Order: sequence, then structure tokens, then C-alpha cells
Amino acid sequence: MSIISWIVLGLIAGFIGSKLLDKTGKGLFFDIVLGILGAVIGGWLFSLVGMSGVTGLNIYSLIVAVIGAVVFLVVYHAIRRRTA
Repeated sequence: MSIISWIVLGLIAGFIGSKLLDKTGKGLFFDIVLGILGAVIGGWLFSLVGMSGVTGLNIYSLIVAVIGAVVFLVVYHAIRRRTA
């Protein structure tokens, strides 16, 4: 995938992931970073169970990235609450 595809996928997946958990978007930059991290984490999790990770700019990759973003946000909130 090109860098533009990663940014677009990251923006969409990050926005959806943050809306699912926090009911608000986190901002353009954070949503992109969240979505890209979500794609990496989701791809890793899906490969653990024998499925393919992010394959391109398509619906399957978006689902993988959103699941990864949600997992990342759950862990992030758990760590943040524990330290605060």
C-alpha cells in the first residue's frame, strides 16, 4: 500500500474506532495515528488466528484496522486510568 492509502485507511479507521469507544473523534492527526496503529495491531492479531491482515484499501482491511484501533484504545484507557 502507498503512504496515501495508509493515511486514508488510518483516518477512517481511527475516526470509527474513537467514535465507538469515546463517542467523539480525537482530531485529524490522532485519528490517523490511531488508525495506522490499529491496522498494525489488527493485522498482527488477525495473523495470530491464521487470517490475513491489512491487504489494501478495502472493507476487509478497514474492519481489521478498526478492530485494532479499538483494542489499542481499550488498552490505552486501562493504562491511563491506572496511572491517574
